[in-house]
Amino acid sequence: MQSYETMYILRPDLSEEQVEEAIARYQSILSERGAHNIEIQNRGKRRLAYEINKHQEGIYIQMNYEADGSHVAPLERAMRLSEEVIRYLTMKIKQPKKKDQKPASQGTQPAEAEA
Repeated sequence: MQSYETMYILRPDLSEEQVEEAIARYQSILSERGAHNIEIQNRGKRRLAYEINKHQEGIYIQMNYEADGSHVAPLERAMRLSEEVIRYLTMKIKQPKKKDQKPASQGTQPAEAEA
């Protein structure tokens, strides 16, 4: 399993109900395919850096999840075909490498006190 982050921007003219439905739809696509630890953050309506499809604002949604690489393609396909998503981006999150614990050398352990 690999960690992923998908950020997508919804059209600003969607109602709160439509936004919740879109979030639930994309969450169910992931969960049906076996993704887990799905975390969703609604970042709210923000001004875009540049105009996209005649929109100057968008509703930003961030999803963090763990899944196989094969689960990302169906999600992105659904977003590409949707008229409510104006942009999306999926990034693979690097896992911090676990340091191998080396056994302590004999010279570094404190000497026992003699009584």
